[in-house]
Amino acid sequence: MLIDKPKGWTSHDVVAKVRSSVGAKVGHAGTLDPMATGLLVLGIGGATRLLRFVQAADKEYLATALFGVATDSLDADGAILSREPLPVTAEEVDIAMERFRSEIMQVPPMVSARRVEGRRLYELAREGKVVEREARPVMIHRFELVDLAPSDYPEVTFRTVCSTGTYVRTLADDLARALGGRAHLIALRRVRIGGLDVSDAVSIDDAVDAAEANAIERVLLTPTVALGDLPEIRVDDAMVAAVRNGRELPGILMPDGIDPDSCIRIGDRHGDLVAVYRRGHAALKPEVVLS
Repeated sequence: MLIDKPKGWTSHDVVAKVRSSVGAKVGHAGTLDPMATGLLVLGIGGATRLLRFVQAADKEYLATALFGVATDSLDADGAILSREPLPVTAEEVDIAMERFRSEIMQVPPMVSARRVEGRRLYELAREGKVVEREARPVMIHRFELVDLAPSDYPEVTFRTVCSTGTYVRTLADDLARALGGRAHLIALRRVRIGGLDVSDAVSIDDAVDAAEANAIERVLLTPTVALGDLPEIRVDDAMVAAVRNGRELPGILMPDGIDPDSCIRIGDRHGDLVAVYRRGHAALKPEVVLS
């Protein structure tokens, strides 16, 4: 299920609301902060086991940062730490963006869900603690300026396509630091996860209405569509039986150009998803087999 999350809702709020309506297990692929809006992908029932494959896909965001003002959370919900004018031009911002369009090292913010010594960073932040965080590599595929409102404290709107695990709030602040100041996010919208687009999402109310009308299917995607970014092989009925029993498959079935350790959809002759397998060196091994 693709939900267009409204501002003010946590991802957990959305999951809880949909779970109470459909009466089944519900999970999500990638948290959105309460201030953020946009695409939240939910898995219903057994499909929750497939969410990790969705979550691993690249994500696209449209964001606006306020330059010159730093907050302790790097977003508008945090307390202001500093305020120093940063009257940059669009040309200066675009030049600075160039250095981020690659694999970069990024330090997770204190308000993130990363664990340090068994504790979530946001839990420590609520206690007023700041701890050392290890920088992690992330890939910024696309980072482009959309709009800039000239001011001593300009609002800078940008679009980014990035790997999973990227913190857009940190990216905005790092961009401002490269220009000699600080920034925080005042708006964030996730518009795409892999091949899944927010234009195909429904509102929470529409999802609840469909569930209450016993018509939940009208707001659901099939697992095949949801995992459409993964390469596919289709197998005959005899092979489907082997797959459902968790049998390894010969590596020769793997299409050319697929790297080792990559995942692939296994579909029946109609294209319905049966399982997700991972390519080993000599065979395909089951990751998730649907009942």
